[in-house]
Parts: sequence; structure tokens; C-alpha cells
Amino acid sequence: MSAFLGTHQNRFDAKGRVSIPAPFRSVLRDQAHEGESLVILRPSHLHPCVEAWPSRAFASLAAPLDEIDIFSEDHDDVATTLYADAYPLDSDKEGRIIIPEALRVHAGLTDEVAFMGTGRTFQIWEPAAAARRREDARARSRALMARKKDGDAA
Repeated sequence: MSAFLGTHQNRFDAKGRVSIPAPFRSVLRDQAHEGESLVILRPSHLHPCVEAWPSRAFASLAAPLDEIDIFSEDHDDVATTLYADAYPLDSDKEGRIIIPEALRVHAGLTDEVAFMGTGRTFQIWEPAAAARRREDARARSRALMARKKDGDAA
């Protein structure tokens, strides 16, 4: 299985395009089926970043909708949350995409972006915010592991 690994920084060009890092493009191509969009972008609900999903992974994200009554407000809320701000995109031959303005605003993207691998997906961040996110995540992970170790010792 291919995974999105590492953090890569790129700049927007004069036309507002940014290149998806080559290792990420490779994973996206490996996972794409004929006729599917290369990637689906959506705003993160947890962080000021853009989530990037391969089409197949995005379909699995939406699978829980099948468990909710299609005519319920709960179904409508979840469907709206998943689909209303999702943007299926394909890159050009050089691997460049144009991130929709609403997503750029959500993530505070200006001249540069950080593509941060998160395994089966990746995120697009303002670079300083990405660095803070990685630092915060490491600190919380260390605290979690310490609590787990303390719990195992008891």
C-alpha cells in the first residue's frame, strides 16, 4: 500500500497554481481508477488546512452515510458536511492544481504551501501553521505515550 509521507513545500505560480509534490502525485496515480478525479479537496473540520483525498479514500469517508436514514436531517447534515465544500480536481501535465479560493481562505494560504502527508491522505497548510501543527502533534503524542506507559505500569 502506498502512503503519503513527509512534508513538502511549494509556491503558487503567477497563475495561482501549485504543484503537488512528485511523491504524492505518484501515490494519487497509483490509487486512481479510470474516470475518477485525481484528488478531492475539502476544508478540514479540525484544523485550518485543506484535506486532500484520493477518490477511493473519499468514497470510504462517505460510507457511514449508508447507515443513516436518507430522509433524515442527520443524513442531510453529514452529506452537506462531506460534499458541499468538496472539490474534485485533476492536475495538469506538470502536476499543478488550482486550489479553490474558499479553501485558500480557510487555510490562510498565500504565497507558499506545505503539503503534509498523513498516511492515506495529505493536508495542505500555510507553512508556519504546518510547523506548529507538527510540533503540537508530537507533544500530544509524547504525552499520550507517557500516560499509556504509566497505565501499563499500574
